[in-house]
Amino acid sequence: MKVSKVLYKPVGAGVGALGGLLASAAFAQIWKRLGHEDKAPGPTDEDRGWGEVLIAAALQGAVFAVVKAAVDRGGATATRRLTGSWPG
Repeated sequence: MKVSKVLYKPVGAGVGALGGLLASAAFAQIWKRLGHEDKAPGPTDEDRGWGEVLIAAALQGAVFAVVKAAVDRGGATATRRLTGSWPG
């Protein structure tokens, strides 16, 4: 196993956790601006319709995917700079 891959595992886990926090904050801000509400509807929110619940879920999934990809890519790039090889 490459040294860069071994070094990347704990770094990747920490960076991933940070990415989750960033994605949550980003989604909350986006929903607040688009929906004019403080909180997005959950799947069991009785007062919200199917369309609103599914749109919120799709948007949240897209935000999390983009943030995860950006954070993972940044972590891999940083690992390459430190070790000289790509961790993947």
